[in-house]
Amino acid sequence: MSFVTRGFRGRRRVDVPPDRVPPGQYVTADFPVLSAGPTPVVSADEWRFTVTDRDGADRSWTWKEFEALPSEKMTVDIHCVTKWSKLDAVWEGVSVDVLLAEMDTTSGFARIYSYGGYTTNLPVRDITGGKAWVAYSYEDRPLELVHGGPARLLVPHLYFWKSAKWVQGIVLDDVDRPGFWESYGYHNYGDPWREQRYAGD
Repeated sequence: MSFVTRGFRGRRRVDVPPDRVPPGQYVTADFPVLSAGPTPVVSADEWRFTVTDRDGADRSWTWKEFEALPSEKMTVDIHCVTKWSKLDAVWEGVSVDVLLAEMDTTSGFARIYSYGGYTTNLPVRDITGGKAWVAYSYEDRPLELVHGGPARLLVPHLYFWKSAKWVQGIVLDDVDRPGFWESYGYHNYGDPWREQRYAGD
């Protein structure tokens, strides 16, 4: 398994209040790129995003339909399990609440899946209530492919591996099924403030 890391200079800025940076993290002004496996390339004509509930009912959007949905711009801090944090990152995207508005969300868990085969798992409560977005813009520019474009999940209150790149859809389920990194020993939840990096943390 290969990783690519670009532009990471790990130093904690002295002007950052300590309550902005979780334990063990270092602030970077860059946006490091970390990937496992090849980067999938999906054109706007091919891209689809689908939400499926536990009974198999689904709703799907093309890229044009997705862009027409109500969007939000948000400024958030993001924290990678490899110990870098980036503060005040500006994103734009569609709230997951919008995508689930007409779905049965009584299931407890969500499985996020991506082009290229990546998956991650999250409690439904962590992607609803204004806590998560499918983002397609970063710093007022279309999201670069290396950062998960054309769209990625954004769940800033958890470690960044939960913010799946190249996102393709959400499956709601009554069963919590570990995703890619969770199956390799990463923590099932991933709270950066509790340093939940690996199983047992």
